[in-house]
Amino acid sequence: MRFVLAGYGSRGDVEPLAALGRELLHRGHDVCIAVPPKLLGFVESAGLAAVAFGSDPQEPGGEDVAADTNIQNPISVATEILQRLEEAYAVWGTTLLELANGAELLLTGKWEQGLAANVAEYYGIPVAALHFFPFEQSHLDGLAGRITKDAEDTQRRALGLPEATGPAHEPLEIQAYDELCFPEQAAEWAEQGRRRPFVGALTLELPTEADVDALSWITAGTPPIYFGFGSNVRLPSPAETVAVISAACARLGERALICSGTSDFVDIPHFDNVKVVGAVNHAAIFPACRAVVHQGGTGTTAAGMRAGTPALVLWFSLEDQPIWASAVERLKVGTGRAFSASTLDSLVADLHSILTPECRTRAREVAAQMTTAAKSASIAADLLEETACQGVPADE
Repeated sequence: MRFVLAGYGSRGDVEPLAALGRELLHRGHDVCIAVPPKLLGFVESAGLAAVAFGSDPQEPGGEDVAADTNIQNPISVATEILQRLEEAYAVWGTTLLELANGAELLLTGKWEQGLAANVAEYYGIPVAALHFFPFEQSHLDGLAGRITKDAEDTQRRALGLPEATGPAHEPLEIQAYDELCFPEQAAEWAEQGRRRPFVGALTLELPTEADVDALSWITAGTPPIYFGFGSNVRLPSPAETVAVISAACARLGERALICSGTSDFVDIPHFDNVKVVGAVNHAAIFPACRAVVHQGGTGTTAAGMRAGTPALVLWFSLEDQPIWASAVERLKVGTGRAFSASTLDSLVADLHSILTPECRTRAREVAAQMTTAAKSASIAADLLEETACQGVPADE
Protein backbone atom coordinates (compact mmCIF):
# COMPACT_ATOMS: atom_id res chain seq x y z
CA MET A 1 0.00 0.00 0.00
CA ARG A 2 1.04 3.60 -0.52
CA PHE A 3 0.93 5.96 2.44
CA VAL A 4 1.45 9.73 2.29
CA LEU A 5 2.49 11.45 5.53
CA ALA A 6 2.79 15.24 5.69
CA GLY A 7 3.57 17.62 8.52
CA TYR A 8 4.93 21.09 9.17
CA GLY A 9 6.96 22.61 11.99
CA SER A 10 10.15 21.83 13.87
CA ARG A 11 11.88 18.50 14.35
CA GLY A 12 9.48 17.74 17.20
CA ASP A 13 6.57 17.90 14.74
CA VAL A 14 8.33 15.90 12.04
CA GLU A 15 10.06 13.12 13.98
CA PRO A 16 6.80 11.33 14.91
CA LEU A 17 5.88 11.18 11.23
CA ALA A 18 9.31 9.82 10.39
CA ALA A 19 9.09 7.18 13.12
CA LEU A 20 5.73 6.02 11.83
CA GLY A 21 6.88 6.19 8.22
CA ARG A 22 9.92 4.07 9.02
CA GLU A 23 7.72 1.40 10.59
CA LEU A 24 5.44 1.35 7.55
CA LEU A 25 8.45 1.13 5.24
CA HIS A 26 9.82 -1.82 7.21
CA ARG A 27 6.48 -3.54 6.67
CA GLY A 28 6.94 -3.30 2.92
CA HIS A 29 4.72 -0.32 2.17
CA ASP A 30 5.43 2.56 -0.20
CA VAL A 31 5.85 5.64 2.00
CA CYS A 32 6.18 9.27 0.96
CA ILE A 33 6.71 11.89 3.66
CA ALA A 34 6.44 15.65 3.12
CA VAL A 35 8.28 17.94 5.56
CA PRO A 36 9.82 21.44 5.68
CA PRO A 37 12.86 21.69 3.34
CA LYS A 38 15.46 22.01 6.11
CA LEU A 39 14.32 18.68 7.60
CA LEU A 40 14.57 16.67 4.38
CA GLY A 41 18.03 15.40 5.30
CA PHE A 42 16.89 14.40 8.78
CA VAL A 43 13.99 12.36 7.40
CA GLU A 44 16.13 10.81 4.67
CA SER A 45 18.64 9.72 7.34
CA ALA A 46 15.86 7.48 8.67
CA GLY A 47 15.70 5.80 5.25
CA LEU A 48 12.58 7.56 3.97
CA ALA A 49 11.83 9.25 0.66
CA ALA A 50 11.02 12.86 1.52
CA VAL A 51 9.70 15.87 -0.41
CA ALA A 52 9.42 19.53 0.56
CA PHE A 53 6.24 20.69 2.29
CA GLY A 54 5.98 24.47 2.24
CA SER A 55 8.87 26.75 3.10
CA ASP A 56 11.16 26.44 6.09
CA PRO A 57 9.99 27.71 9.48
CA GLN A 58 11.86 30.82 10.68
CA GLU A 59 12.38 31.95 7.08
CA PRO A 60 10.40 34.45 4.99
CA GLY A 61 7.17 32.73 4.02
CA GLY A 62 7.46 30.10 6.76
CA GLU A 63 4.95 29.52 9.54
CA ASP A 64 7.20 29.98 12.55
CA VAL A 65 9.53 32.71 13.73
CA ALA A 66 12.58 32.68 15.96
CA ALA A 67 11.55 31.40 19.34
CA ASP A 68 13.71 33.94 21.14
CA THR A 69 11.25 36.67 20.15
CA ASN A 70 8.30 34.97 21.82
CA ILE A 71 10.10 35.39 25.12
CA GLN A 72 9.74 39.14 24.70
CA ASN A 73 6.52 39.65 22.72
CA PRO A 74 4.31 36.59 22.30
CA ILE A 75 1.37 38.59 20.89
CA SER A 76 3.47 40.05 18.07
CA VAL A 77 4.89 36.62 17.28
CA ALA A 78 1.42 35.04 17.24
CA THR A 79 0.21 37.69 14.77
CA GLU A 80 3.13 37.03 12.45
CA ILE A 81 2.56 33.28 12.63
CA LEU A 82 -1.09 33.74 11.64
CA GLN A 83 -0.16 35.93 8.67
CA ARG A 84 2.31 33.38 7.43
CA LEU A 85 -0.12 30.56 8.09
CA GLU A 86 -2.55 32.07 5.60
CA GLU A 87 0.11 31.94 2.87
CA ALA A 88 1.19 28.44 3.85
CA TYR A 89 -2.27 26.88 3.54
CA ALA A 90 -2.39 27.43 -0.23
CA VAL A 91 0.98 25.73 -0.68
CA TRP A 92 0.09 22.84 1.63
CA GLY A 93 -3.18 22.19 -0.20
CA THR A 94 -1.45 22.01 -3.58
CA THR A 95 1.25 19.67 -2.29
CA LEU A 96 -1.24 17.34 -0.59
CA LEU A 97 -3.30 17.13 -3.78
CA GLU A 98 -0.25 16.12 -5.81
CA LEU A 99 1.10 13.58 -3.34
CA ALA A 100 -2.18 11.87 -2.45
CA ASN A 101 -2.94 10.87 -6.04
CA GLY A 102 -2.76 7.06 -6.03
CA ALA A 103 -2.33 6.75 -2.25
CA GLU A 104 -4.35 4.42 -0.01
CA LEU A 105 -4.25 6.79 2.96
CA LEU A 106 -3.26 10.38 3.78
CA LEU A 107 -1.96 11.31 7.24
CA THR A 108 -1.18 14.85 8.46
CA GLY A 109 -0.80 16.89 11.62
CA LYS A 110 -3.47 19.08 13.18
CA TRP A 111 -2.86 22.24 11.12
CA GLU A 112 -3.20 20.39 7.83
CA GLN A 113 -6.05 18.13 8.96
CA GLY A 114 -8.87 20.02 7.24
CA LEU A 115 -6.99 20.36 3.96
CA ALA A 116 -6.12 16.66 4.06
CA ALA A 117 -9.78 15.76 4.64
CA ASN A 118 -10.75 17.68 1.50
CA VAL A 119 -8.06 16.00 -0.59
CA ALA A 120 -8.99 12.57 0.76
CA GLU A 121 -12.65 13.19 -0.07
CA TYR A 122 -11.66 14.25 -3.58
CA TYR A 123 -9.73 11.02 -4.18
CA GLY A 124 -12.09 8.80 -2.17
CA ILE A 125 -9.40 7.58 0.26
CA PRO A 126 -9.23 7.45 4.07
CA VAL A 127 -7.62 10.26 6.03
CA ALA A 128 -5.99 10.25 9.45
CA ALA A 129 -4.41 12.82 11.75
CA LEU A 130 -1.56 12.71 14.24
CA HIS A 131 -1.92 14.76 17.43
CA PHE A 132 0.83 15.40 19.99
CA PHE A 133 -1.45 16.67 22.78
CA PRO A 134 -5.23 16.82 23.37
CA PHE A 135 -6.58 19.02 20.61
CA GLU A 136 -9.97 19.88 19.15
CA GLN A 137 -10.33 21.33 15.65
CA SER A 138 -13.22 23.38 17.04
CA HIS A 139 -10.70 25.22 19.23
CA LEU A 140 -9.31 26.93 16.13
CA ASP A 141 -11.32 30.06 16.80
CA GLY A 142 -10.65 33.75 16.24
CA LEU A 143 -8.27 34.73 13.46
CA ALA A 144 -6.66 31.29 13.27
CA GLY A 145 -10.06 29.65 12.86
CA ARG A 146 -11.09 32.09 10.14
CA ILE A 147 -7.86 31.58 8.19
CA THR A 148 -8.22 27.83 8.49
CA LYS A 149 -11.86 27.74 7.39
CA ASP A 150 -11.32 30.18 4.51
CA ALA A 151 -8.44 28.10 3.18
CA GLU A 152 -10.41 24.85 3.45
CA ASP A 153 -13.54 26.37 1.82
CA THR A 154 -11.45 27.81 -1.02
CA GLN A 155 -9.84 24.42 -1.56
CA ARG A 156 -13.21 22.65 -1.65
CA ARG A 157 -14.52 25.01 -4.31
CA ALA A 158 -11.38 24.51 -6.41
CA LEU A 159 -11.81 20.73 -6.16
CA GLY A 160 -15.49 20.90 -7.05
CA LEU A 161 -16.58 19.50 -3.68
CA PRO A 162 -19.92 20.42 -2.09
CA GLU A 163 -20.04 22.84 0.82
CA ALA A 164 -18.68 21.19 3.95
CA THR A 165 -21.25 20.15 6.56
CA GLY A 166 -18.88 18.25 8.83
CA PRO A 167 -17.37 14.77 8.52
CA ALA A 168 -19.83 11.96 7.78
CA HIS A 169 -17.77 9.61 9.94
CA GLU A 170 -15.48 10.07 12.92
CA PRO A 171 -11.95 10.40 11.49
CA LEU A 172 -8.99 8.50 12.88
CA GLU A 173 -7.05 10.88 15.11
CA ILE A 174 -4.02 9.11 16.54
CA GLN A 175 -2.90 10.49 19.89
CA ALA A 176 0.90 10.20 19.83
CA TYR A 177 1.33 10.17 23.61
CA ASP A 178 0.34 7.93 26.49
CA GLU A 179 -3.17 7.82 27.90
CA LEU A 180 -1.86 8.06 31.47
CA CYS A 181 -0.79 11.66 30.75
CA PHE A 182 -4.41 12.79 30.24
CA PRO A 183 -6.74 10.21 31.85
CA GLU A 184 -9.73 12.56 32.17
CA GLN A 185 -9.57 13.47 28.48
CA ALA A 186 -9.26 9.80 27.57
CA ALA A 187 -12.34 8.93 29.63
CA GLU A 188 -14.35 11.74 28.01
CA TRP A 189 -13.46 10.63 24.48
CA ALA A 190 -14.24 7.00 25.31
CA GLU A 191 -17.68 8.01 26.59
CA GLN A 192 -18.28 10.01 23.40
CA GLY A 193 -17.14 7.14 21.21
CA ARG A 194 -14.42 9.26 19.60
CA ARG A 195 -11.92 7.47 17.36
CA ARG A 196 -8.83 8.75 19.15
CA PRO A 197 -6.55 5.85 20.10
CA PHE A 198 -3.51 6.47 22.28
CA VAL A 199 -0.30 4.94 20.92
CA GLY A 200 2.47 6.59 22.96
CA ALA A 201 5.13 9.00 21.73
CA LEU A 202 6.56 8.30 18.27
CA THR A 203 10.32 8.82 18.33
CA LEU A 204 13.22 7.58 16.20
CA GLU A 205 15.82 7.38 19.00
CA LEU A 206 18.59 7.92 16.46
CA PRO A 207 22.20 8.02 17.72
CA THR A 208 24.11 11.30 17.28
CA GLU A 209 27.75 12.30 16.93
CA ALA A 210 27.69 13.85 20.41
CA ASP A 211 26.50 10.74 22.25
CA VAL A 212 29.91 9.16 22.88
CA ASP A 213 31.45 12.40 24.09
CA ALA A 214 28.47 13.14 26.33
CA LEU A 215 28.40 9.67 27.87
CA SER A 216 32.16 9.75 28.44
CA TRP A 217 31.83 13.02 30.37
CA ILE A 218 28.87 11.67 32.33
CA THR A 219 30.66 8.52 33.45
CA ALA A 220 33.71 10.52 34.52
CA GLY A 221 31.78 12.14 37.35
CA THR A 222 28.47 12.23 39.16
CA PRO A 223 25.27 11.95 37.08
CA PRO A 224 24.47 15.44 35.73
CA ILE A 225 21.30 17.43 35.17
CA TYR A 226 20.46 17.69 31.48
CA PHE A 227 19.42 21.06 30.04
CA GLY A 228 18.02 21.39 26.51
CA PHE A 229 15.46 23.66 24.88
CA GLY A 230 14.54 21.99 21.62
CA SER A 231 15.39 22.50 17.97
CA ASN A 232 13.26 25.60 17.49
CA VAL A 233 14.45 27.87 20.31
CA ARG A 234 17.23 30.45 20.01
CA LEU A 235 18.10 31.68 23.47
CA PRO A 236 18.47 35.48 23.66
CA SER A 237 21.68 35.20 25.71
CA PRO A 238 23.32 31.77 25.75
CA ALA A 239 26.22 33.06 27.87
CA GLU A 240 23.86 34.35 30.57
CA THR A 241 21.81 31.15 30.45
CA VAL A 242 24.89 28.98 30.92
CA ALA A 243 26.11 31.18 33.77
CA VAL A 244 22.75 30.86 35.57
CA ILE A 245 22.69 27.10 35.03
CA SER A 246 26.23 26.76 36.35
CA ALA A 247 25.48 28.89 39.41
CA ALA A 248 22.29 26.98 40.19
CA CYS A 249 24.02 23.62 39.88
CA ALA A 250 26.95 24.84 41.99
CA ARG A 251 24.56 25.72 44.82
CA LEU A 252 23.17 22.19 44.67
CA GLY A 253 26.49 20.43 44.17
CA GLU A 254 25.46 19.20 40.70
CA ARG A 255 26.91 19.10 37.20
CA ALA A 256 25.10 20.29 34.06
CA LEU A 257 25.03 18.76 30.57
CA ILE A 258 23.70 21.41 28.16
CA CYS A 259 22.44 20.64 24.67
CA SER A 260 23.07 23.75 22.55
CA GLY A 261 20.25 23.19 20.03
CA THR A 262 20.05 26.08 17.56
CA SER A 263 21.61 28.63 19.94
CA ASP A 264 25.16 29.90 19.53
CA PHE A 265 27.24 28.58 22.44
CA VAL A 266 30.62 29.25 20.82
CA ASP A 267 31.82 32.24 22.85
CA ILE A 268 30.57 31.32 26.32
CA PRO A 269 32.75 31.29 29.45
CA HIS A 270 34.06 27.95 30.70
CA PHE A 271 32.58 26.48 33.86
CA ASP A 272 34.05 23.40 35.51
CA ASN A 273 30.63 21.95 36.32
CA VAL A 274 29.19 22.42 32.80
CA LYS A 275 29.54 20.44 29.58
CA VAL A 276 28.01 21.79 26.34
CA VAL A 277 27.22 19.35 23.51
CA GLY A 278 25.26 19.32 20.30
CA ALA A 279 22.12 17.27 19.74
CA VAL A 280 22.06 13.98 21.65
CA ASN A 281 19.94 10.84 21.61
CA HIS A 282 17.59 11.38 24.53
CA ALA A 283 16.97 7.65 24.88
CA ALA A 284 20.69 7.09 25.48
CA ILE A 285 21.48 10.16 27.60
CA PHE A 286 18.44 10.74 29.83
CA PRO A 287 18.71 7.47 31.81
CA ALA A 288 22.22 8.53 32.87
CA CYS A 289 21.06 11.91 34.22
CA ARG A 290 19.69 12.88 37.64
CA ALA A 291 17.05 15.14 36.09
CA VAL A 292 16.15 16.72 32.76
CA VAL A 293 15.30 20.38 32.17
CA HIS A 294 13.62 21.08 28.83
CA GLN A 295 11.07 23.16 26.95
CA GLY A 296 8.17 20.71 27.19
CA GLY A 297 8.01 19.24 23.71
CA THR A 298 6.00 16.04 23.41
CA GLY A 299 8.95 13.87 22.38
CA THR A 300 11.35 15.25 24.97
CA THR A 301 8.76 14.96 27.73
CA ALA A 302 8.09 11.35 26.76
CA ALA A 303 11.81 10.56 26.63
CA GLY A 304 12.24 11.84 30.17
CA MET A 305 9.26 9.83 31.39
CA ARG A 306 10.46 6.67 29.63
CA ALA A 307 13.86 7.12 31.25
CA GLY A 308 12.31 7.42 34.71
CA THR A 309 14.05 10.77 35.17
CA PRO A 310 12.42 13.72 37.02
CA ALA A 311 11.76 16.77 34.85
CA LEU A 312 11.65 20.54 35.07
CA VAL A 313 9.74 22.03 32.12
CA LEU A 314 10.72 25.62 31.32
CA TRP A 315 8.29 26.36 28.52
CA PHE A 316 8.45 28.95 25.74
CA SER A 317 5.44 28.30 23.47
CA LEU A 318 1.92 29.09 24.69
CA GLU A 319 0.43 26.18 22.71
CA ASP A 320 1.37 22.71 23.93
CA GLN A 321 4.40 23.19 26.20
CA PRO A 322 2.43 24.50 29.24
CA ILE A 323 0.07 21.56 28.77
CA TRP A 324 2.99 19.14 29.10
CA ALA A 325 4.33 21.07 32.09
CA SER A 326 0.96 20.56 33.76
CA ALA A 327 0.98 16.85 32.87
CA VAL A 328 4.42 16.45 34.45
CA GLU A 329 3.16 18.11 37.62
CA ARG A 330 -0.07 16.10 37.65
CA LEU A 331 1.89 12.85 37.39
CA LYS A 332 4.22 14.10 40.17
CA VAL A 333 7.34 13.44 38.11
CA GLY A 334 8.49 17.06 38.07
CA THR A 335 7.42 20.68 37.88
CA GLY A 336 7.24 23.53 35.38
CA ARG A 337 7.13 27.26 34.80
CA ALA A 338 7.61 29.73 31.92
CA PHE A 339 11.24 30.15 30.90
CA SER A 340 10.72 33.92 30.99
CA ALA A 341 9.68 33.67 34.65
CA SER A 342 12.70 31.61 35.66
CA THR A 343 15.46 33.18 37.76
CA LEU A 344 18.55 31.82 39.46
CA ASP A 345 16.68 31.47 42.74
CA SER A 346 13.62 29.85 41.14
CA LEU A 347 15.84 27.46 39.18
CA VAL A 348 17.58 26.37 42.37
CA ALA A 349 14.22 25.90 44.12
CA ASP A 350 12.69 24.00 41.18
CA LEU A 351 15.67 21.69 40.85
CA HIS A 352 15.73 21.08 44.59
CA SER A 353 12.05 20.08 44.45
CA ILE A 354 12.62 17.37 41.81
CA LEU A 355 15.96 16.04 43.10
CA THR A 356 14.27 14.10 45.86
CA PRO A 357 14.01 10.35 46.43
CA GLU A 358 10.22 10.65 46.29
CA CYS A 359 10.22 12.31 42.86
CA ARG A 360 12.77 9.82 41.55
CA THR A 361 10.70 6.88 42.79
CA ARG A 362 7.55 8.29 41.23
CA ALA A 363 9.36 8.91 37.93
CA ARG A 364 10.41 5.27 37.83
CA GLU A 365 6.84 4.14 38.55
CA VAL A 366 5.58 6.20 35.62
CA ALA A 367 8.37 4.91 33.37
CA ALA A 368 7.14 1.36 33.93
CA GLN A 369 3.73 2.37 32.54
CA MET A 370 5.00 4.17 29.43
CA THR A 371 4.66 2.66 25.97
CA THR A 372 8.04 1.95 24.39
CA ALA A 373 9.03 3.72 21.18
CA ALA A 374 8.98 0.45 19.22
CA LYS A 375 5.53 -0.50 20.47
CA SER A 376 4.19 3.01 19.80
CA ALA A 377 5.26 2.84 16.15
CA SER A 378 3.85 -0.67 15.80
CA ILE A 379 0.45 0.24 17.23
CA ALA A 380 0.18 3.37 15.06
CA ALA A 381 1.16 1.45 11.92
CA ASP A 382 -1.44 -1.22 12.71
CA LEU A 383 -4.10 1.50 12.90
CA LEU A 384 -3.11 3.02 9.56
CA GLU A 385 -3.01 -0.36 7.83
CA GLU A 386 -6.44 -1.24 9.20
CA THR A 387 -7.89 2.11 8.16
CA ALA A 388 -6.38 1.90 4.67
CA CYS A 389 -7.72 -1.62 4.16
CA GLN A 390 -11.22 -0.61 5.25
CA GLY A 391 -11.25 2.31 2.84
CA VAL A 392 -13.93 5.01 2.91
CA PRO A 393 -17.38 3.90 4.12
CA ALA A 394 -19.84 3.44 1.25
CA ASP A 395 -22.20 6.18 2.41
CA GLU A 396 -19.47 8.83 2.60
